Amino acid sequence: MRVLVVEDSNRLRDSLREGLAASGYAVDAQPDGVEGLASARAIDYDAIVLDVMMPNMDGLEMLRQLREHGIQTPVLMLTARDHVDHRVEGLRSGADDYLVKPFAFEELLARIEALCRRSSGHTQNHLSIGGLCLDLGAKRALFQGQAIELPPREYSILELLAMNSGRVMARHEIEEHIYDAQRQVWSNSIDSAVASLRRHLDRFGLRDLILTRRGIGYMINATTDSREDEL
Repeated sequence: MRVLVVEDSNRLRDSLREGLAASGYAVDAQPDGVEGLASARAIDYDAIVLDVMMPNMDGLEMLRQLREHGIQTPVLMLTARDHVDHRVEGLRSGADDYLVKPFAFEELLARIEALCRRSSGHTQNHLSIGGLCLDLGAKRALFQGQAIELPPREYSILELLAMNSGRVMARHEIEEHIYDAQRQVWSNSIDSAVASLRRHLDRFGLRDLILTRRGIGYMINATTDSREDEL
């Protein structure tokens, strides 16, 4: 999952970027609404963390312009103003949730997780495919109760495909959701990561869980006992 943080405080912006990255998210960060709007229009983020009070363009104006351009990415607003009128204004401008500063990082993380689940049509904190279970909060994969030890990149791909079960995800879509703007990505990065993911899954008899659609991308095979389908 890829998150955009738009916050003018260098200290808070860096803290959020580091904390979210350590929690398994790909994170881009911008210092004001002008740069944040440009990023949000260029990249299909899974969620945006948006400060209200910023120079050049404040968070409310950035949010209004996002919605006017038809961008429906879930937005969590951050504000130091704990007044009901301010929260109502943000929600009516298109915000999905609100968090008042100062806040605990764990609460922000839980709110982002909830926004990402709802935007993908899921309401529970767990996804199940056959005997495979994904704990979206803990970022863990289990098969019949046994933990599957996955590197962060491989887990991110598995979670992304599972949350989009039933459709093929193109390589560029996967790349956009699991790598941030600072990461150098090679032309075969996604194929290499999926190959690694399959090796981990193969230890549990789940290698065929990931289907290849040749020339397009990958998708989840809900019937885990079927052979890999290459078209």
